[in-house]
Amino acid sequence: MLQSEKFNDKKILVLEKEPKIKNDRTWCFWENQNGFFDEIVYRKWNKISFLSEEYAASMEILPYQYKMIRGIDFYQYCFNEIEKHGNVEIVYADVKNWEYENNNIQLRIDNTDFRLSAAGTQVFNSFYTPGTKEKKHIRLLQHFKGWVIETKQPVFNPGEATMMDFRVHQQHGTTFAYVLPFSATTALIEYTLFTKELLLPQQYDTELKNYIGSFLAVKNYTITEEEFGVIPMTDEKFIFEGKGWQIGTAGGQTKASSGYTFQFIQKQSQQIVNYLIAGKSLSSMPVTPQRFRFYDNTLLHILYYNKLPGKKIFTDLFKNNKPRQVLRFLDNESSIAEELKIISTLPTLPFLKAALKQL
Repeated sequence: MLQSEKFNDKKILVLEKEPKIKNDRTWCFWENQNGFFDEIVYRKWNKISFLSEEYAASMEILPYQYKMIRGIDFYQYCFNEIEKHGNVEIVYADVKNWEYENNNIQLRIDNTDFRLSAAGTQVFNSFYTPGTKEKKHIRLLQHFKGWVIETKQPVFNPGEATMMDFRVHQQHGTTFAYVLPFSATTALIEYTLFTKELLLPQQYDTELKNYIGSFLAVKNYTITEEEFGVIPMTDEKFIFEGKGWQIGTAGGQTKASSGYTFQFIQKQSQQIVNYLIAGKSLSSMPVTPQRFRFYDNTLLHILYYNKLPGKKIFTDLFKNNKPRQVLRFLDNESSIAEELKIISTLPTLPFLKAALKQL
């Protein structure tokens, strides 16, 4: 909104829980052109690798590039831009509760109640609240812990990112590691699971140590940074027009079958701004085609009820399809013809049964 310069006469309030001063997360995504945040992309790769016992490949993905943005770079870039605009006010506070109806906003902030008129105001809400357990929704968690490590000897290939390494054990459920090399001696190593429950904190450390030692053959290293995150993977139906305009995970921008969120948020944000500038109602914005939600929910059903190992599904996906087609499919940008071709390369019976459940 700020870079469009079309909203300089509008007052904008941002409610944020606390200042963002730590490098607490990493976002990865792929693009086939320069993106909105390209100047803060920390690293980018033209090649990715997929690894499992059954299939291993190093894949050229141009014109796509696999990109990484560090949390601290994103925060600094955004808040530096915000500071240039006097029409934006940031309030750091813990929002305990809020209601929005009949053009009124009721907020409880740090145990103080506020009532604001919302006439002529657009309200955007990114609070994600899981649905009640009584509703029989599928809920998996994508949870991960990552270490940035430094080695004395060169051990990494900085020209290639490991997108998925399924050689790790699958005792807890769908589990893989990925490696994002910054240089020959520095990389982010991430241990990731799709399961119903989190592990104990020490288990993530144990698995990271095992992976670095056994699969990367690195014995001596220093941990310079670490991160931990949890992303919901659910078949719940999210709506954009609800309690305000719901954005982010709360507005359904987390892809249920993979957890990818960052790029979907950017696409939605650009679409929102385009509609506001054109004076169009946001309620008329097109939604993601239902077929992609259907695909996601079908895969979630298979993973949740353990009808097929996730390792088998993703191995077949990358083994039997061109990487660019897979990336388009995961981006919800593929054609129906491409989707039918991809689906035909996956185990037919389990997917058919799961698809019928969704129908």
